[in-house]
Amino acid sequence: MRVLLIGANGYLGRFVADRLLADPAVQLTALGRGDDADVRFDLASGSPGALTRFLDAVHPGVVVNCAGATRGGARELTRHNTVAVATVCEALRRSGCGARLVQIGCGAEYGPSQPGSSTAEDAIPRPGGPYGVSKLAATELVLGSGLDAVVLRVFSPAGPGTPAGSPLGRLAEAMRRAMQSGDGELKLGGLGAQRDFVDVRDVARAVHAASLSAAQGVINIGSGRAVRLRDAAAVLARVAGYGGALHELDGPPGPLRASIGHPRSEPDHAAPVAYPYPDGCGSWQQADVRTARDRLGWRPRINLEESLADIWMEAACRI
Repeated sequence: MRVLLIGANGYLGRFVADRLLADPAVQLTALGRGDDADVRFDLASGSPGALTRFLDAVHPGVVVNCAGATRGGARELTRHNTVAVATVCEALRRSGCGARLVQIGCGAEYGPSQPGSSTAEDAIPRPGGPYGVSKLAATELVLGSGLDAVVLRVFSPAGPGTPAGSPLGRLAEAMRRAMQSGDGELKLGGLGAQRDFVDVRDVARAVHAASLSAAQGVINIGSGRAVRLRDAAAVLARVAGYGGALHELDGPPGPLRASIGHPRSEPDHAAPVAYPYPDGCGSWQQADVRTARDRLGWRPRINLEESLADIWMEAACRI
């Protein structure tokens, strides 16, 4: 099977590339903006015609698009997340290769959801920020393209390679600095949010499964379980061996002692705190992942503690 992977050098793309390369039946070609891509091409500025000619030459059976931007203003996000996908769809429509498209979407397309609920694929998307809007527009382009295509809506990816600017990346960096300076307490903000974290290696497995399947439409990829960032911080402190007290700036008073799975004095679905959520998803997000199980035969395998341990190992190397 010939697979064209777009965005192989990105956070998710690196793990998708590793997973596909481990399959002896896959012949992989990487397309991207970097010098180490097999073919250099900028989807945001390149023409559909140029990409069509490349598709006709390589004739892939599957195109996986992991490219995109998570930061920047609305204009930049639109260029890299929406215009780029329009280029891919148009090139595939013009090409004679008949390739299947696996597009990486995101949970931010749904926007905020009701605390305690699980978001299924039939939920009406109401993205709360420009990133989610740009990704939702890309999904709509794919679904309306008439192509053999599937969109994997990935919730909150975690694990090795987690960007320093992400919530878990910021937690690890703050803890590294506290340990390096010998601080006996760590004050953190924004820990009231609850997110559905899924390991990047599990995401790569889902992409591989989607490449081989006939499933179309939208499929959620997550753990199926929302976790409070304050609980993730407590687990991270344990795996890091940080013995200081964790204080939450915008949550209940007192040291932060709870860890995942331990009873807490506050209710599971406490009222959301006043905190700006950059992803536009509000205080709660949890995926309904039954479709991925039923249509892809996929289930997450790596638990959050292992993902956090890998995040910490990378952060600790900077000490």
